[in-house]
Amino acid sequence: MTSNLEFERLLSEHWPRLRRFAYALSRDSSDADDLVQGTVERAMRAAGQWQAGTRFDSWLFRIARNHWIDTVRARSRRTKRFVAAEEGEAVGFDPRAQTEAAIDLKRAMAALQQLPKEQREVVALILIDGLGYRETAELLGLPIGTISSRLVRGRKALLALLGESGTVDE
Repeated sequence: MTSNLEFERLLSEHWPRLRRFAYALSRDSSDADDLVQGTVERAMRAAGQWQAGTRFDSWLFRIARNHWIDTVRARSRRTKRFVAAEEGEAVGFDPRAQTEAAIDLKRAMAALQQLPKEQREVVALILIDGLGYRETAELLGLPIGTISSRLVRGRKALLALLGESGTVDE
């Protein structure tokens, strides 16, 4: 491993060649300057990877070449368009309806938790799970009339807890 001073000396020795190589790759002086700066930054971060006794210029030019390839690829991704920009404005969906539905569901579930146990289980089985009155009555071992009255009272209580008015079919 070389010292920082030795590494910096090697960088400064190869700077003119690196600049010429960067210009040959980019064919633009501004891009060449950016490429040299990026290459030197990468080389300084990877200084510990260079092994003394190997060709410093080959190592440095490989970093420059890889950096240039990364730059060109990034540019092509940024400028690539598959449709006109105006068409992109209409893409996607409006999440407001889905967000409002999620909020309403949370409010309804919180209100459901406030119901008495007897009403909560009947409302859950019939309105949420979709069981029929007869199935719910058999499952809970209750008469259908009891199921019906608990469901009506549970619906009314839910509407009141949610702050909604409306008639409930009895």
